[in-house]
Amino acid sequence: MPTVLQFDFSMAGPWGEEMATAFKDLAAIIERAPGLRWKIWTENEDEGVGGGIYLFEDDGSALAYLEEHTARLEGFGVKDIRAKLLHVNEPLTELTRGPV
Repeated sequence: MPTVLQFDFSMAGPWGEEMATAFKDLAAIIERAPGLRWKIWTENEDEGVGGGIYLFEDDGSALAYLEEHTARLEGFGVKDIRAKLLHVNEPLTELTRGPV
């Protein structure tokens, strides 16, 4: 069953195009995560929050990535990391054109 992993955390930037440039190498690492179908990068400069929404093949892949990415973020000095694991209702998601 596809599993969604949602991360968000406080950050001071960079934002927008600067973020895309600064995190390009990180994106290449994340792209190779086992079981990852896709990631949507999220940011809210007004609230000072960054993160992402990921779709994994299964719980096992998502949980392994949760552990790996939490350690990576903590290594960058990120605090207040919030993560949530959710399951996808595929029939309803298909009806509303969700990319599963």
